[in-house]
Amino acid sequence: QVQLVESGGGLVQPGGSLRLSCAASGFTLDYYGVGWFRQAPGKELEGVSCITTAAGNTRYIDSVKGRFSISRDIAKNTVFLTMHSLRPEDTVVYFCAVDSNRRCLSLDPVQYYYWGRGTQVTVSS
Repeated sequence: QVQLVESGGGLVQPGGSLRLSCAASGFTLDYYGVGWFRQAPGKELEGVSCITTAAGNTRYIDSVKGRFSISRDIAKNTVFLTMHSLRPEDTVVYFCAVDSNRRCLSLDPVQYYYWGRGTQVTVSS
């Protein structure tokens, strides 16, 4: 069964850090692109970052540049999103998905598939 499973979310204080994991099963991530997205209640899904698993090319939205870092571990078939300097507005559910174009050219959710169920991140004091 092909699926992605997110983990690593939780409660963290403002300014804190978390590392999210996106583990793939049923297929290998070699030569794919993987993206991280987030969605707040009542708001649209927002692309956060993506990475090409072969070359390691990355893309970020402006609001997370310098704070978030995406990486991959091919041996573990996993993509990570390391988040620093977390803000209350980062409190949302984070999802990962596979890029149908494989090249991390866009963070448009319509180009992604094999969505995970998400992991909740809460930034609060």
